[in-house]
Amino acid sequence: MSSPNDSTDDDLTVTSPKTWATGVPAVTHALRYSLQQTSPRRAATSLLTINQANGTDCPGCAWPEPAPGQRHRNEYCENGAKHINDEATTRRIGRDFFRQYTIDELNRMSDLWLNQRGRLTEPMVKRPGASHYEPIGWDEAFSLMSQELRGLDSPDEAAFYTSGRLGNEAAFLLQLFARAFGTNNLPDCSNMCHESSGRALTETLGIGKGSVSLDDIHHADLIFVVGQNPGTNHPRMLSALEETKRNGGHIIAVNTLPEAGLLRFKHPQKARGVLGRGTRIADQFLHIRAGGDLALFQALNLLLLQAEDACPGGVLDHDFIHAHTTGFEDFAQHIRATTWHNVLEATGLTREEIEHVHHRVLNSRSIIVCWAMGITQHKHGVPTIREIVNFLMLRGNVGRPGAGVCPVRGHSNVQGDRTMGIWEQMPQSFLDALGREFAFAPPTKHGYDSVDAIRAMRDGKVKVFLGVAGNFVRAAPDSELTEQAMRRCRLTAHISTKLNRSHAVCGQTALILPTLGRSDRDIQAGGEQFVTVEDSMSMVHSSRGRLTPASETLLSEVAIISRLARATLGTSPDIPWEQFEADYDTIRDRIARVVPGFADFNARLADPAGFQLRNPVNDHTYNTPSGKAVFTRNAFEMLHAPEGHLILQTMRSHDQWNTIPYAMNDRYRGIHHGRRVVLVNPDDMKALGLTELQKVDLVSLWHDGVKRRAEGFRVVPYPTTRGSAAAYYPETNVLVPLDSVADFSNTPTSKGVVVRLEPASPQ
Repeated sequence: MSSPNDSTDDDLTVTSPKTWATGVPAVTHALRYSLQQTSPRRAATSLLTINQANGTDCPGCAWPEPAPGQRHRNEYCENGAKHINDEATTRRIGRDFFRQYTIDELNRMSDLWLNQRGRLTEPMVKRPGASHYEPIGWDEAFSLMSQELRGLDSPDEAAFYTSGRLGNEAAFLLQLFARAFGTNNLPDCSNMCHESSGRALTETLGIGKGSVSLDDIHHADLIFVVGQNPGTNHPRMLSALEETKRNGGHIIAVNTLPEAGLLRFKHPQKARGVLGRGTRIADQFLHIRAGGDLALFQALNLLLLQAEDACPGGVLDHDFIHAHTTGFEDFAQHIRATTWHNVLEATGLTREEIEHVHHRVLNSRSIIVCWAMGITQHKHGVPTIREIVNFLMLRGNVGRPGAGVCPVRGHSNVQGDRTMGIWEQMPQSFLDALGREFAFAPPTKHGYDSVDAIRAMRDGKVKVFLGVAGNFVRAAPDSELTEQAMRRCRLTAHISTKLNRSHAVCGQTALILPTLGRSDRDIQAGGEQFVTVEDSMSMVHSSRGRLTPASETLLSEVAIISRLARATLGTSPDIPWEQFEADYDTIRDRIARVVPGFADFNARLADPAGFQLRNPVNDHTYNTPSGKAVFTRNAFEMLHAPEGHLILQTMRSHDQWNTIPYAMNDRYRGIHHGRRVVLVNPDDMKALGLTELQKVDLVSLWHDGVKRRAEGFRVVPYPTTRGSAAAYYPETNVLVPLDSVADFSNTPTSKGVVVRLEPASPQ
């Protein structure tokens, strides 16, 4: 097991980065970790049912499964196997553990150490002034929290945070509870990741979701994978990209780092992946500067306009542009002013590289652009995605097979939670439907998103914080400020399966409310229950736990929310919370009448594959003010770092899920037994006078004058782009200023932090 000091780098070793991903090593690592966590029987049960029809949906990423009958018996990746068996662990935390450790002691432990303690088994409370958590009964816990909520001067003094692990049923009840209580303060993890995608796609296409299916991925002529590392964050995506290649498609990878999964994939379930060299994924790799993607797509759009000038009617899809879009002329005039000097400076690419991409585009009938945090967590993330939409629309690559937009979500059901109403600014049509169904008037004033919720806690405007799943303190930017804000609350409460940092950074009163995991059997008064999830491609299907729960005292998320709502609201409004807890079918019946696309919800779940929510874009229906897709003008922007500074991007290691490391290794990048490392281009190291494995402090630059410092990082030479650096989060979230956010979406700019590297402070 891990030690309390496993965040040190005393045993750090560095080897050459891998040039391929997965293969047999992924299988052995997954099995080793699984058997360290749980018994062979529990591990086998979880692995044989994960991502299967009528099985357990992987609690990790949101990549879709093939249709039933086309799935492999082992339909999971290395990280999915680790994640589900991390949840299925036989390690337990009870009251004796909390007697042993003070809250301050827990806060000094590493994230890895906290997670490895095991599953939470009973409700715990930290009383005002206390140094330890102590046991509390469920009824008393609900009474305590409901009294705090009812004692607020305004419902807007409470915030209800959600992480993507929550199923649709619990998410629907949480937003119903919050709005019946009187607030739209429903921050969620999407605020900190794909909010930029939702904003840009809603503005341009009328819906904030991707438009493609798994079949589209398989049969696209050309796929861009931009600002994304599928080998670590969505490994099953590599199987789909391999299918693309075998069907004759091509792939262009755009990234600041040459990630192993973008280079070559060895499928561990096929002979060519076990015995052979596997499949080359990227036909072309664009080693782009941080934040240069906007300039890249503006250059590609300029080249398409110029190609149309040279061959009128032979390049652009004028029928699509005329029938289905607006704003083309204004957009075209703006793009024609693009200069190659700006493009090459922003991207760090050569003109020849970009023109080679252009020729691939001209030879491709159907094109998909996939992206993730490397796009969305930049100041100009929204304009970049709008420019991607412009690029696709020029040749009609929207609303037809093998083409479209593909924001790849990194967290299971984060998209479903938003569909269920977890958003601080749901449209009035949703609020009206909710009010009609439950006979009350939902609040209409927009609530706080994640960044604004931190500001509100800091300023004393939010006094009660409820976190449902997740690890808010470690996911949020500006770690020291976030922790100070949380400690200002009168009450913080977390519905959790395992211990994490957020439990040790708490308000005057704090509650830990332990819940069933997705892999646990869920038995209620109405019998055994299941939940539903929505993946990145809008497929909705069931998920059933198969394991004996970690403790008989655990409640499901649905039960916890229902009981808390009953204790807080009573019978006003008259909502059947007890019925919802007993039988989740009754929740889905209400969802069917409130949420668009969910008519006959329960009946449609009889299909083992579930059902796909209709994306109106694929019918050329655009829910924009004009009723058409919108071309946009996006001002050229690029990131600048003063002399002696670099642009830092935060990132996951391979042995990590969101904020939680599973080990101190990142074998694809050649990092072993350490996490406090900063990857720097060797030429930048030379220019800055840095040496290999030198210990430095990272200091971020922001105009508020606050010196944000992450101490004690080892410099590792790595093929990042010149001027760029990379380091792991959550350790580097301390460097991301709370007010450094993406335009329009308010998403923290975790991929564009200006830093300098100083000799490490004496310890």
